[in-house]
Amino acid sequence: MDTQVQTRNRGYGIVVEPLQGLVTARRGGTVLAQSTQAKVMYETRLPPAVYFPADDVTAPLSAHTPLQTFCPFKGTASYRDILLPDDAVQNAVWAYEDALPEAAAISGHIGFMPSAEVEFDFGSNTVEMPDYGNISGPVIDWLLRDASMVATPEELTAALAEKFVEQGIYLSRLSVMAWSLHPLIAGKNYIWQKKTGEVTTYAPSYEIHDHPAYQNSPLRHVSNGLGGVRHRLDACCTDDAFPILEDLRKEGATDYVAMPLRFSDGRINVLTLTSDHPNGFSTANLGLIFECSGVIARYYEIFMQRENAQALLETYVGKRTGARVLGGEIRRGDGDEIDAAIMFCDLRGSTRLEEQLGRRDYIALLNQFFETASTIVHDHGGEVLKFIGDAVLAVFPAGSNPDRARAQALDSARAIVARLEEIAQEEEGHRCEAAIGIAYGRVTYGNIGSRERLDFTVIGQAANIAARLGDYGKTADHAIVVSRDILGDTSQGISLGAVSLHNVSQPVSCFAIQAGGNSQAAAE
Repeated sequence: MDTQVQTRNRGYGIVVEPLQGLVTARRGGTVLAQSTQAKVMYETRLPPAVYFPADDVTAPLSAHTPLQTFCPFKGTASYRDILLPDDAVQNAVWAYEDALPEAAAISGHIGFMPSAEVEFDFGSNTVEMPDYGNISGPVIDWLLRDASMVATPEELTAALAEKFVEQGIYLSRLSVMAWSLHPLIAGKNYIWQKKTGEVTTYAPSYEIHDHPAYQNSPLRHVSNGLGGVRHRLDACCTDDAFPILEDLRKEGATDYVAMPLRFSDGRINVLTLTSDHPNGFSTANLGLIFECSGVIARYYEIFMQRENAQALLETYVGKRTGARVLGGEIRRGDGDEIDAAIMFCDLRGSTRLEEQLGRRDYIALLNQFFETASTIVHDHGGEVLKFIGDAVLAVFPAGSNPDRARAQALDSARAIVARLEEIAQEEEGHRCEAAIGIAYGRVTYGNIGSRERLDFTVIGQAANIAARLGDYGKTADHAIVVSRDILGDTSQGISLGAVSLHNVSQPVSCFAIQAGGNSQAAAE
């Protein structure tokens, strides 16, 4: 019997046909399965797959392995090893224990992976690769021609949902969960809903991984490589269904699918689709989306790579500097000469603190110190360029308003000292003190280093003087010491005279500053 399926269907299709007579599967001469009830599945874009009833598989099989894969119209496949006397062929067979309706004919049947090197004797049957034709339409055309022009992931999500609807897919909700590299957020979840036609973006923190709603969700299931999810919701959900499915069913949903969107680095993101049509999704609907999922994943990966690059740069070098690097200032020597107030904020007594607290508590204290200084600098218009050991280097660019930059630096220093004192007074709070030096002048703001390793920083006399003033403040027991050019009104500080500083050729006129007060008015 010739079982070849000739199809010119331009949509995705799946056909299961019985094979006549005795069909045998062998590996190296060893019979693995033999049956008169074998079946062949023809699925768009895939080679024909032969399935045997489980009772007709004679090869010894292992228990289920951890591997699972998902097909939106066959369901979740489980895998087992073939246990031959002198060899174990890993994940050599698969089965859809509870296949979805489109593939119910192979439910509980055993198929052999191509990698298992199994030879089939089809007897009188002829099994050949069908001519499946091509899949095209609004979605494919848009992905090829216009999707690359979309500016944001939110716009991409909305346009993708609209194209699916235009293709004839009855879609009521679409979401994409894309994981990120960010110190505060775990990823972005873009959700489109038909009733509003708008996309809502959620940026959950890393606590999402411990939240019960995520622990028992399709997002976790798919992201962990456990296969996809498909549930018809027009009937009561099963006991082991995810809670969100019951919520969607109450809103009128009839069908739900969650499938993996794989990035090139191996991370598994999640695409979910919900329908409110009485018949849910068709095989052609899901086949089209499944066919496009790799391309769709790449578009989101591009957006996430951009966001990840920006987040990582802002995390390690600061927002303003990160923007310059992303803007192309990546070569050694790239940079500008700017006028700026430079702050060097050092933790006093760090060696003693580490000995008293122990390494773990000292690290927690150091993080608190950095968080305090960074937040205050940012709130006052400055930018933390780097952490140097237990010190913070910050810059306040002058731009067209030098007085404002000076005031911002001075007010930041006062606020840091005051906040550290507040923390020391809190219950279980540890006392840590800062030694802060501030100077003003022209510095080079840009890339220095070797050809292989660059550092985006500030270089100049003002940076050197700021660091030395901080050191001097430790010996003179002043929390804040600034150069004369920081103060518009010298009555704001206590004159320390002209001080000789290490590696500074000329003495520097400097002043000690009290923690209270505010200099912002001087810049307005």
